[in-house]
Amino acid sequence: MDRCVVLVDAGYLLGAAASLLAGDPSRSRVTVDHAALIAALRERAEAETGLPLLRIYWFDAAPDRRPMPEHRRLRVLPRVTVRLGALTRAEGRWVQKGVDAAMHAELSELARNRACADVVLITGDGDLLPGMMTAKEHGVAVHLWALQAADGDFNQSEDLVGEADERRVLDREWIEGPFSLRENASVFPAPGPRQEIAKILAAPPAVAPPVVQPAAVVPAAAGAPAVHGRTQPAAALKVVPTPKDLAGRASAVTPAVNGHGPNGHGPNGHVNGHGAGVTGSNGHAIGGTGAAGQAGPVLRWSSDRGWVDRPTPEPAVTAGDSLPTLAQLTTAEQRWVDREEDITSIGGDAHEVGQVFARRWSERLGDVERLTVLWPDYPRIPHRVDGELLRYAARFGLLAHKDDQIDEHDRYAIRAGFWKELAARVPGGSMVVDD
Repeated sequence: MDRCVVLVDAGYLLGAAASLLAGDPSRSRVTVDHAALIAALRERAEAETGLPLLRIYWFDAAPDRRPMPEHRRLRVLPRVTVRLGALTRAEGRWVQKGVDAAMHAELSELARNRACADVVLITGDGDLLPGMMTAKEHGVAVHLWALQAADGDFNQSEDLVGEADERRVLDREWIEGPFSLRENASVFPAPGPRQEIAKILAAPPAVAPPVVQPAAVVPAAAGAPAVHGRTQPAAALKVVPTPKDLAGRASAVTPAVNGHGPNGHGPNGHVNGHGAGVTGSNGHAIGGTGAAGQAGPVLRWSSDRGWVDRPTPEPAVTAGDSLPTLAQLTTAEQRWVDREEDITSIGGDAHEVGQVFARRWSERLGDVERLTVLWPDYPRIPHRVDGELLRYAARFGLLAHKDDQIDEHDRYAIRAGFWKELAARVPGGSMVVDD
């Protein structure tokens, strides 16, 4: 029949609205004008499908499937039918049962009986994918509606997005019509402190107890009984050094200089413990940081060979490494918009993926002149940005293992697209990047 039907997953709709307006998916953070919400859904559904509305099905959960006050308000509105699943407590949180199954059954039944020509689904759950496919097989056009998200997480199944005939996003302006932020502070005022607790908090602090010296610092002469008139020293605690401790004892393996013993003591004075320096006439080490006054190789511990002279490698740092990454330049709301574009507009070609990443990075950096520091290091991409680029490409199935080998061709194409996009946006790029 030439009519449209709207199926609403209330958990998704209310949770996404609360997440956008309050930054918290808890439904208690927002208040809903149910009459205005139903009117807005009906108006938009009829406008987008071009068909009159048959009915709005509202799917939600309640304890013991008993209607809550909001369900009672909804079910008396015209053209609204409420279907309730069970709301149970599991592992300290509320879990709804039977809502997805009820939506799937209703969707399949409407399509099988040809009760409507178009169905509007407001949900993000991928469990409804079989029901959506069944409806399409019976000649029903499926419209999938999403809610804009502000937390950066994409709130719809990609499989649903790919299977829908039409897709729309209900933006913040539309959501702010029937929804409003609830001020919890005015509804639940914070109680004041009890009088006796206030007195305790206002009391002066107690005198700190005397510090008892641990047994480890008691002199050795007092720690052991006398035997044959002589005081026995206390037994020393044996501590086995770890490889980390041994690595810090570079001076312990340095040969003595000018008659100084292994502990750095001798007849002329003390060595400062920084290494094998040249000893002056007063007995103090001169330039004790090494034989030539410079830091020597770092000693590392090897379980196979003991001490190993292994110099500390210096990381190659370029000017491009100081640039902020795309993640640092992107807000939570922009991340959701990026995900929306990736799913609905980006084809996933390796070259295109690199271009999209470079476009977003350069636009959000603002001053493209800062990117000119990349040209001396071409074709090297800054390490952090390159890691981001490859992780982004992995979303599209690129860099996947093919015949147990990473596809290097895609990797090169991703980076080539990155450089080509920057060359078109950053001054001087056309002279460096070859097509």
